[in-house]
Amino acid sequence: MTETRTLLGIESSCDDTAAALVRGVPGQARVLASVVEGQSGLHAAFGGVVPEIAARAHAERLDTCVRAALAKAGLELRDLDGIAVTAGPGLIGGVVSGVMCAKGIAAGTGLPLVGVNHLAGHALTPRLTDGAGFPYLMLLVSGGHCQFLIARGPEDFTRLGGTIDDAPGEAFDKTARLLGLPQPGGPAVEAEARRGDARRFAFPRPLLDRPGCDMSFSGLKTALLRTRDGVVGAREGLTRQDRADLCAGFQAAVADVLAEKTRRALQLYLAEAPQMPLLAVAGGVAANGAIRQALEAVCTEVGVPFSAPPLSLCTDNAAMIAYAGLERMALGRVDDMTLAARPRWPLDQSAAPMLGSGKKGAKA
Repeated sequence: MTETRTLLGIESSCDDTAAALVRGVPGQARVLASVVEGQSGLHAAFGGVVPEIAARAHAERLDTCVRAALAKAGLELRDLDGIAVTAGPGLIGGVVSGVMCAKGIAAGTGLPLVGVNHLAGHALTPRLTDGAGFPYLMLLVSGGHCQFLIARGPEDFTRLGGTIDDAPGEAFDKTARLLGLPQPGGPAVEAEARRGDARRFAFPRPLLDRPGCDMSFSGLKTALLRTRDGVVGAREGLTRQDRADLCAGFQAAVADVLAEKTRRALQLYLAEAPQMPLLAVAGGVAANGAIRQALEAVCTEVGVPFSAPPLSLCTDNAAMIAYAGLERMALGRVDDMTLAARPRWPLDQSAAPMLGSGKKGAKA
């Protein structure tokens, strides 16, 4: 039987500084404590995350987050079995901050160090929350990523498709900026959309006329910009209702695209005849209620169970990193002090890059 372990997780890939404690075995674990310190106030004046500011804030907050998580769980460092840390992908300054903090703790305590792919943290969340069995279909939909993956094992992912340009979260953020809404854009646009008419403006549903599971959201953002400018030109301004209707129409278009592409991904996944089929969704955009409803409707139609994490585990957090580290340790995967921060780290490394590649490797 796999050994029960208690791991500290550290996450600092973007603008959330987080630490968490998770205890258990693969497929059966629980979160003992989770602490997340956001940075939205630091970046609000800039309309988005400033990497240099984020990195400095991580360096200042990581140790306090670790202390707070340990105190919340009633544990000390000597009670742990390992340190898991996001080693990529992400904003490199933030990732370096987290890796160096984890290395310092590992060096001082002699605890094993486990580098974790941030995307794997999201993709394995259904194993933490619901004990999902492999293989399951994962829609990873966040600020910087959007892809369909068949999760076959803790380090075995097959990509069925993904975005060829902007991720949905990025498109939500840009939409918020175009409409004068605060960041992060996802919650702001969703809040406005609740009082809007999604049928007033006709937005495109990109790539639905093409086969496959690939997606595109850049053109949808451009369509919103042009529609906004048309309304402003005709009315010499933008009313609160105009803005709400624009948000509702944009959100409905994203939900429709994700729903149809999910339907196609499910067909490919089900063709493999999994014994216990499951569609899981994770990532920050998975917190959007309209998108969840659209995905649940597809699952009901196809007859496949649907899994979505609680809202606290949708956005970046360290509990998913600690759990992914637990999975890696069970496979005997432990790193040493040569562990390096990686700005890019695709889950399916056998698949062709979707967003280009350079000296730092494939983006997705």
